[in-house]
Amino acid sequence: MVAGRAVSISLDGVRDKNIMQLKKLNSVLFPVRYNDKYYADVLASGKFTKLAYYSDICVGSVACRLEKKEDGAVRVYIMTLGVLAPYRGLGIGTKLLNHVLDLSSKQANIAEIYLHVQTNNEDAIKFYKKFGFEITETIKNYYTNITPPDCYVVTKYIGQLESKK
Repeated sequence: MVAGRAVSISLDGVRDKNIMQLKKLNSVLFPVRYNDKYYADVLASGKFTKLAYYSDICVGSVACRLEKKEDGAVRVYIMTLGVLAPYRGLGIGTKLLNHVLDLSSKQANIAEIYLHVQTNNEDAIKFYKKFGFEITETIKNYYTNITPPDCYVVTKYIGQLESKK
């Protein structure tokens, strides 16, 4: 509640008309500059990329890319998920991640969801572990312009395909 009224968290798709909001968020949230391919992937991902609004203020986003594997299965790569610092701890990141998890679980061909997390980003690692993600790989020197340059690959396997293995 803010000043006696309920505060709503809402999600909206990313389109040409609002992609600048995503670009502004990314410039504040992440130590990496994203290129045109990233934004093309964002627009191509459809429902898998969302902006989060807190009382109609854009405060966070999730951006995913769908990748086809050789066996025909699809995996979801979370390119970015972030919430502006003053709005963390309010359930916005949880709502964004749950959106991706729910969408993924409804599609029979999605085998896994994964992302890269800088090895010193303990808050992010703890956040993803709460949702059943696990560290599946360490990549040395993944990042070129930030320290430390190493990352973890953090993965969640989707249950329906896991049972078919």
